Parts: sequence; structure tokens; C-alpha cells
Amino acid sequence: MTRKYFGTDGIRGRANQEPMTAETALRVAMAAAGLFKRGEHRHRVVIGKDTRLSGYLLEPALTAGFVAKGMDVILLGPLPTPAVAMLTKSLRADMGVMISASHNPYQDNGIKLFGPDGGKLSDDLEQQIEARMDGDLTDDHAAPEFLGRASRLEDAIGRYVEYVKATYPGGNLAGLKIVVDCANGAAYKVAPTVLWELGAEVIPVAVTPDGRNINDHCGATYPQLMQEAVLLHQADLGIALDGDADRLIMADEKGNRIDGDQLMGLIAHSWAKSGRLKNNALVATVMSNLGLERYLSKHGIDLHRTPVGDRYVVEAMREKGCNVGGEQSGHIVLNDYCSTGDGLIAALQVLSVIRESGRKVSEVCAVFTPVPQVLNNVRARGETLDHPAVRAVIASAETRLGSGGRFVIRQSGTEPLVRVMAEGDDGKLVQDLVTEICDAVRAHA
Repeated sequence: MTRKYFGTDGIRGRANQEPMTAETALRVAMAAAGLFKRGEHRHRVVIGKDTRLSGYLLEPALTAGFVAKGMDVILLGPLPTPAVAMLTKSLRADMGVMISASHNPYQDNGIKLFGPDGGKLSDDLEQQIEARMDGDLTDDHAAPEFLGRASRLEDAIGRYVEYVKATYPGGNLAGLKIVVDCANGAAYKVAPTVLWELGAEVIPVAVTPDGRNINDHCGATYPQLMQEAVLLHQADLGIALDGDADRLIMADEKGNRIDGDQLMGLIAHSWAKSGRLKNNALVATVMSNLGLERYLSKHGIDLHRTPVGDRYVVEAMREKGCNVGGEQSGHIVLNDYCSTGDGLIAALQVLSVIRESGRKVSEVCAVFTPVPQVLNNVRARGETLDHPAVRAVIASAETRLGSGGRFVIRQSGTEPLVRVMAEGDDGKLVQDLVTEICDAVRAHA
């Protein structure tokens, strides 16, 4: 079913243009309130945001919508997405909202909704909200005496810091020098605080948000800044988070990038050895490297693949009873601790393995050799993939690649892009085939 507002990760778009306007944010809140007001108790919703300038536009609009429906609003201020998910459940709120466009530039923003369990909403619930948004939202406005109230949770940062610290299974991080790149985003206060209070020597970078510099040549989508800082400060490792801190990319002491596949493989293997890995399986998306699949198989661990999007990872983890999942891009979900991806909590699990091993990060975190993988994006709509000429090129490429590799060709869920990924043991062939498919898509876009 085609959806008007929601994509693969909430509602997202350019700030102050539809659907990221104050008017639409108001309607989202009123529509969602109608679904999540259940029972006679005083209902409450928590709202967090990242550091984008447009957060000042959307936060008041959402607040007004919930208040109009008689829901009390608890404002958290700038906090990571996983903190909003955690606090929604911890505060016994009826729902949670995160205002963020994650790794996108500051000109974009987004609205992510969480249920009372801290989990992202199902497709069905999002479709119900969409249907309400386009209908009459005035019929169940609260009477003046029953309007909601808005207040700020003053200790939101402290609550999340203590929660994250409690997930670290080791003693402390004393003796480790760690670069942490916060992408000028939602974790600019909490990430350095967590690492320092656990005993590490912390080199914070990209921790001066100004509303416009979020994800700007920093963070998990631009790990070069972290990698350079590791070498400059002779650090033991680097941690890079994205704008809302639900992604994690790391670097070893040599400045080498460590992606989500390596980190998931490390955590899954470690948890399997200690008996913590539920159902002896990892959940990852179709984009995860074939090398990860082979590595897990070697150690007797199953891999369940899902469509792209951490929400689909989380759904599959619930269905299959797994407690480790994620994406190559760095979304790592450890649902023993959090209902969504949490870059900080995942980093602490990796640091625990490093401390226990007593070896250098480069020796611990390079758990498998990746199969050559190429990903290119073409500005085009998904229907281009149905063009007969494009289908013919794809079919020919699949035949030539054979059983030694695979393709993932899809429409982006957040941008007007067709993403073409291929991997296989013959790197040159993979590159050639991706180029041919992208040329075909471009020609018929």
C-alpha cells in the first residue's frame, strides 16, 4: 500500500516544506493521540529531538497537537533516539516522539513515533495515523478543563547516562584513550559523559552543535574525522555516532574503519560463546556483507536477513526470538537493553570484548574479510526498475555474477534514489555489473 507520509523510518522531509511543516506536525500529533489514548488515566507523551534548527519549529507544533487532545507532554530536549525509546517505557508514557532526520543534513528533519513499549510503530498503526491525518481531527478535542500540560524533564540526560553505564558488563574503561565523534548531534553531551564516567580518557569531537552543522563532515556517515582524530591523538580507538546516535561506526588504533557488520559479528560471536545469544542467530538486512554470513556460519550461528530499515530488523528479532541484530550502516539493536538501535550501548559491548581480550582493537574487531561489495546510488524513482530495458540489463548481470554473489537493487525509503548493490568474490566483475545497471537506470529514469 502506498503511504502518503510515512517512509521506512517515520516521516521525513525538508524542513518547513511538506510534510515537515508545523501544520503537518500538528496533525500527526492529533491523529496519533486519537490512537494512543486508551483508558481513563491521565495520558502522557515524551518528545525528544536532535540539534537541528528546525526542531524549534516542530517541537511546539507537536506539543500543541497532543495538548489539544488532552495529553500531557514531557519535553526531553536534545537526546539520542534510543534515549527517547527508553524513557517512553521508563516513564510509563503512552507514546514517544523523536524529532530527527538521523544521518541526513540539517535542512531535513523527521518525526519518529514510539509505542508505550518503546518500540517503533507497525506499518498498520502508521497507516491508521495517516488515515486520521487526512480526516476531521476536531471531533474529539479536549474540553478547556481537560487540556494537556507541557513540562520539561530536567534530569533526562542523567537518567539516560546512568542507564547506559549500567549496560557495560566490564569493570571500567581506565587506561583507554577514546575519540568520540558525536556528529554535532543528539549525543553531544551524553556520549562523552558516559565514556568519561566509566574511566576512559575521552577526546570529544563534533560536540558544538549550532543547529546547522549536524552530520556535516562528521559522525558515522563521515567517519574520516574520527579516523584522523584517532591517529592525531594516538588513541586506542574511535567511536562515531550519527545525528540521533542510533548508529555506530568505529575505528581501530591504526585509524581503520570498522563498520556495523564487523561489530555485529564480534558481538554475536562473543555472546554465543558466553551463552547470551538467543536462538543462536543474528538478524541483519539484505545489505550486510556476504563475508559476515560466511563468518557466522563458520561459528554455527544463523543469519536471518530482512529488508533495509532497522524497524524490520526489530520486527524480525521479535518474531524469531533473537537479541542481536542490525545493519551494516551501524544500526545495532541489542534488545536485552533497548528496543531500537543504540550506538553507545553497542559501543560498550564492543569495548567489553576488547578489554577482556587484552589485545589491540585492530586484532579484535576485524573478525572477517569482507567480500568485495559495491553500492551506487542513481537519482531515479523506483518505477524505473520496471522498464523492460532495465530489467534486461539486471537479468543479464545476475546470470554473469552467478551463485558466487548477489544483488540488492531497491528504491530508497527516504530519498528519490535507486540503490544498486552487488557483491561477489570477483571485485572487478562486481564493479562492472553495478556500473552497467546504474547506467541503464540513469538512461531510463
